[in-house]
Amino acid sequence: MTDRFSLFTLFAEGEGPGFQALLMPMVAIGFLWYFLLIRPQRREQAKRNDLLKTLKKNDRVVTIGGIIGSIANVSQDGKEVTLKVDDNTRIKLLRSSVQSVLKEESAEDSSK
Repeated sequence: MTDRFSLFTLFAEGEGPGFQALLMPMVAIGFLWYFLLIRPQRREQAKRNDLLKTLKKNDRVVTIGGIIGSIANVSQDGKEVTLKVDDNTRIKLLRSSVQSVLKEESAEDSSK
């Protein structure tokens, strides 16, 4: 019976890892979470905001739905754009529905 008692007192005295040793993995996970998930997402959001701010007339864009056209007009409040899809077809969209701006092809690229 004394063996059981001494075994119990050995664990009860707190001879396990300290608080700092338990806290270090949590801090490491927090840093990994920030640098692998949060920071890249913020960068992508900043790039997207810059793209949406710099939209101007005659930019060729692709919408989230996959529609390709050129911007015919930007509203005065800046929340809406009018997309010219074909000669007589214009679509009014929210600015946030633009996914990307297409690069202009140079004369060399189009000849290939």
